[in-house]
Amino acid sequence: MEYKKVAIVTGSYGAIGKSIAESIAKNNYKVTLVGRNRIKLKQVAKDIINITGNTDVDYSVVDLSRKQEIISFSESRKSPLHLLINNAATTPRSRKETPEGIEMQFATNVLGYFWMIKYLHPFMEGLDDARIVNVASYWAGGLDLNDVESKKGVYNNDDVYKNSKQANRMLTKAFAEELKDKNISVLACHPGDVRSKLSTDLGHGGWESPEQGADTPVWCAIAEELKGVTGKYYEHKSERKCRFSEDKNSVNKLYEICEGY
Repeated sequence: MEYKKVAIVTGSYGAIGKSIAESIAKNNYKVTLVGRNRIKLKQVAKDIINITGNTDVDYSVVDLSRKQEIISFSESRKSPLHLLINNAATTPRSRKETPEGIEMQFATNVLGYFWMIKYLHPFMEGLDDARIVNVASYWAGGLDLNDVESKKGVYNNDDVYKNSKQANRMLTKAFAEELKDKNISVLACHPGDVRSKLSTDLGHGGWESPEQGADTPVWCAIAEELKGVTGKYYEHKSERKCRFSEDKNSVNKLYEICEGY
């Protein structure tokens, strides 16, 4: 049997996530799709198998806004993990909380990434060219480290989404530093601008195809020229300076805040 690298893609039934997962499957990875909706996951897995001919595509139902579900998912693993793509995101138009009382965007878009890396990176240690790709955004900024759950003022889902994407870019830097001695690369990127449920909820349009939207995340995941590169942020397959990740004190503070959940 031909040896395959193993990948996990979260948010894999959204427009961009599905295209990312399909591209990774085409590159002969064994792919696990992760999300909350079993019916959608099952259909996407079937679609990707039919399109790519790669039968090593499965799925796991995990609510990425809930720590215990991610822990349970990690405890169920038995195989190495070469690639983790954190892509899942939500942006409800009114403020919502998880059953644990955590604001939904912070729980899913930020803590979901944090917990997936924290609990799955041990399966990546000691492998050649293990990578974590955090799908962030150029639509980022305004994060208040004293109000990460957006409890103050009027909730605006667009502003809170921008906060979460800033956090993704900052945590990429934090984990890059933490995992560099384990030879695990951690990269962040902006995907393309695709019309999707998320962009619609934000009130934005989208003019690129899902394939164009997936192009940079997939490139970050598999490009040979990025082997060994870590802590960087990319747009349109080009490195961009990230002012958020340059503030070491804020990066460390955000990491400590997330560690407290």
